[in-house]
Amino acid sequence: MNSSAVIAHSLEGHCGIDEWVYQAVFQTDPSLKQLARRKIREMAKTQGIVSKSIGPLYKARGEGNCQGFTVPAFNIRGLTYDVARAVFRAAKSAQARAFIFEIARSEISYTDQSPDEYAVCVLAAAIKEDFGGTIFLQGDHFQFRLSAYQKDPEGEIQAIRNLIKEAIEAEFYNVDIDASTLVDLSKPTIREQQELNATLTAEMTRCVRSLEPEGMSLSVGGEIGEVGGRNSTVEELRAFLDLYREKMGDSARGLSKVSVQTGTTHGGVPLPDGRIAKVMLDFDVLARLSSVARDHYGLSGAVQHGASTLPEEAFDRFPKIETAEIHLATGFQNMIYESPHLPLDFLERVYGVLRERCKEEWKEEQTEEQFFYKTRKKAFGFLKKDFWDLPESVREPIGKELEEKFRFLFEKLQVTETEELVNEWIG
Repeated sequence: MNSSAVIAHSLEGHCGIDEWVYQAVFQTDPSLKQLARRKIREMAKTQGIVSKSIGPLYKARGEGNCQGFTVPAFNIRGLTYDVARAVFRAAKSAQARAFIFEIARSEISYTDQSPDEYAVCVLAAAIKEDFGGTIFLQGDHFQFRLSAYQKDPEGEIQAIRNLIKEAIEAEFYNVDIDASTLVDLSKPTIREQQELNATLTAEMTRCVRSLEPEGMSLSVGGEIGEVGGRNSTVEELRAFLDLYREKMGDSARGLSKVSVQTGTTHGGVPLPDGRIAKVMLDFDVLARLSSVARDHYGLSGAVQHGASTLPEEAFDRFPKIETAEIHLATGFQNMIYESPHLPLDFLERVYGVLRERCKEEWKEEQTEEQFFYKTRKKAFGFLKKDFWDLPESVREPIGKELEEKFRFLFEKLQVTETEELVNEWIG
């Protein structure tokens, strides 16, 4: 028996879920890593934990059969297993089921988390917290990079196709296509500005449909305005969706939602002293866009990105104006970094790594606080194992702080007690 077989035999005999997920992430032997990931998926299936598409629920919403809630989509950049556990604990106590775990194309790269790894971490967390039933995994911002597209259009299109395939194979049954980076505002009409966006979103939708499992209709999202740019308009929404429908044809299954820009930026805007600038989110614009998407196109509504750094009093407004979904990421990252439980020597080590590895990103006008705020997301990739290896005495209280935040969000977004809703439309 070779060394890998001996280790595999030992794992099968003695591993708990904590060790299985650690092996699934950090094992250097590819065969043993795959063994761990298969084992986690088998355990999840035995426990009734199943990844599904949220599409049927969004279709019901677009048809007016349910309303009054906003689905939170959580991007987890670091301490993924621990953070996902906090989500599931909060969900169990709040009886929440309508929520999504997601990871963006850019995050896959800088946090060093493939879709398959991310999926098994979420599954392992559900197993650990005894959370049975449906979960939702989403590819967020499967985004066309403008510079790459300009240099090699076919190469960038194929990169998105490959990412879609990889994600679906990892049981991501919700995919957000983002070609809004290719919107050309220099063109004379809104329709011409949105032409390429609509064309490529339709092409990637067909790619998703060609890969979806038999009997399942994946939820696909589009985007009309790059987050951080100027606010979206109803005219842009209509131009994009009309063009998209033309490209897809009347009988084709299309989008379930559309992301818009209403005043936020990803991660927020850090001020020189390290505080985050107040966000001027236009809820009236968001409400109009959501209404048009639902009433005229049968979508679930509009999606708001960059919401995690908003003030707490803003969150209960999203379900009141029928926002379909909001994406949340940086706020949880900030809670980890700013937790009093994170050792100062560890934090100094993080900042030392950032000074060295991200020094070319330090802009002349930035203070040190602004530089660290903008780059510290990358430390989750640079020091992934170091974060995972933090002692339980550090990770547990951070997890409890995050659990309280997730519970707050579930309550404010009106997704508590949604098990019956999810079961009714998704099963």
